[in-house]
Amino acid sequence: MTPKEFNLLAVLAQNAGRVVPRGELVVEAWGDSYRDAIDSLKLYIHYLRQKLEINPQQPQLIVTSREVGYRFAPN
Repeated sequence: MTPKEFNLLAVLAQNAGRVVPRGELVVEAWGDSYRDAIDSLKLYIHYLRQKLEINPQQPQLIVTSREVGYRFAPN
C-alpha cells in the first residue's frame, strides 16, 4: 500500500460509518495543496478497492455516496 493509499484509508477508518465528502477526504488525507485533486481521489479509491475488497466491482468496505463522497463500512 502506498503512503497516499494508507493516508486515505486512515481518514476513512477514523470516520467509519460516516460519509466523508470528497473535498474533506482529499484535504485530510493529502493536505490542502491537493484540494482540487478529486479525479485523483477516484483513482486512489479504485486502487484501495482492488487491494481490500473481495469483489472490487461490488464494494462492501469503501462505499460511494453519489455526489457526496465515500464511507468506510467495516463489518
